[in-house]
Amino acid sequence: MNDFSYQVIRRTLYVIFKLFNRLEVIGGENIPQNGGFIVASNHVSYLDPPVLGVALKRRPTYIAKEGLFRIPFIGRIVRACCFPVKRDKPQPSLIKEAVNRLKKGEILVLFPEGSRSVDGNFLDAKRGVGMIAVISAVPVVPTLIEGTDKALPVGANLLRPAKIRVVFGSPLTVGIKEKDKVSQERISREIMDRIKKLKGKELRAKSRERKILYFMLFALCSKLFL
Repeated sequence: MNDFSYQVIRRTLYVIFKLFNRLEVIGGENIPQNGGFIVASNHVSYLDPPVLGVALKRRPTYIAKEGLFRIPFIGRIVRACCFPVKRDKPQPSLIKEAVNRLKKGEILVLFPEGSRSVDGNFLDAKRGVGMIAVISAVPVVPTLIEGTDKALPVGANLLRPAKIRVVFGSPLTVGIKEKDKVSQERISREIMDRIKKLKGKELRAKSRERKILYFMLFALCSKLFL
């Protein structure tokens, strides 16, 4: 798929998500403008990859299950923006491919939990994201997705009008010397913790906005009736 076709699809999806799901993107200033980096996000719905693709202005790359490449029509779309992984047998070549793409300046979307959460709760992070982050030595942008599990729940075939929110956190720089297994697992946990904290940060921001709104309404009413 060439860049023109990709942008046409991306902008079409943006309009759909914006009008139907009131898509909100927070923290866009945390996205690096140049070079390769990892977008590490929680995973609650099959809708997460296209939503992240819309939220990111630059074209990202994903890692997808090998079986998706063999599905008619869907396989063509997957092949255009993903490279395959065998879920039951991860290969060293997968890590090498991911690192090579990052060093070439690509954006790589990873789901540290390794699979989709069926109840919306956070899962434990797998070692893979920490390993790729250490070897590639690129920034990691912790990312929180909310609402996609309600917009496209497990078993649903049609999109529902639930609000979707994407929050990009401050990039995390990983030490390249931490190449042992224990360090990579710790880094994966730290990335997942950063994602979890975005939920609390987003809730606090909404609380501040609500207080400001109440204050403005109170001030307006005071001028009108006093």
